[in-house]
Amino acid sequence: MSPRDLKLPQQRHPEKAHRPDNAQPKKPAWIRVRAPGGKGYSDTHKVIRDHGLATVCEEAGCPNVGECWAHGHATMMIMGEICTRGCTFCNVATGKPQTLDMFEPGRVADAVQKLGLKHVVITSVDRDDLEDGGAEHFAQTIRAVRHRAPETTIEVLTPDFLKCPASALETVVAAKPDVFNHNLETVPGLYPEVRPGARYFHSLRLLQRVKEIDPSMFTKSGIMVGLGEARQAVLQVMDDLRAADVDFLTIGQYLQPTPKHHAVASFITPEEFAAYEKAAYGKGFGMVSATPLTRSSYHAGDDFARLKEARQRALSKA
Repeated sequence: MSPRDLKLPQQRHPEKAHRPDNAQPKKPAWIRVRAPGGKGYSDTHKVIRDHGLATVCEEAGCPNVGECWAHGHATMMIMGEICTRGCTFCNVATGKPQTLDMFEPGRVADAVQKLGLKHVVITSVDRDDLEDGGAEHFAQTIRAVRHRAPETTIEVLTPDFLKCPASALETVVAAKPDVFNHNLETVPGLYPEVRPGARYFHSLRLLQRVKEIDPSMFTKSGIMVGLGEARQAVLQVMDDLRAADVDFLTIGQYLQPTPKHHAVASFITPEEFAAYEKAAYGKGFGMVSATPLTRSSYHAGDDFARLKEARQRALSKA
């Protein structure tokens, strides 16, 4: 049996191969981005390649990869490039993952040091095949980065650990990332069609538990809009996240990776995003990023710095 070629859509997403095509509407002017290039982009690309690492920037087809890599920012994706889930919005390959690479945490840490990152985001595919969902691998990567690049702040963007014991989440929190991020991705009513392998209230509870384990840890979550959700449902998600004491919210436009993925129901205007941002701040989030091109890791370092400042201001007034 020949190895899969993840550049071929039918091999990258076998679970979507028989789905009918969804038309991909033309993007409005505010979505356009420049093609990646330049020395900064090339230098980042080389470090990633030399260390044999995967990035969610490439695997998920992020529109901001050119800007971020040009500034030496990259989101490391650990535990391989094949996910055990088949979410209809996501461009990460689906299938049976390979065994964990025990040397990967060290390579991530070395790349972080070589890139001179002030802030690193570490994410992963879902690993439902592992008893702890990869929690210990996350913890080892956090510790390796702390050892190699002690000045770098660390943000993790984790899976939901749906099929794991409670100790999985505790393992990641105990490794002391600066920010714990887990994305809800969409409103609860769209979970069956957008995120069929996940459970909305489990993800919400995961974020709440982080704060129960370590009240000082910053928590973060994000959703996409343009999938067919109602505005009121988005506002309800904000309320749910604030009830779970989540500090930081990101909202971005869903962009359809291929005709086999979930259709774009609408393009949300910049004015609508500004209204979402105003509403979220009104509900008590310490930091909000809501623009068409917002992604979980986009400007994450700068946003984290502003979030810390906002907490300090709030504490000084208390």
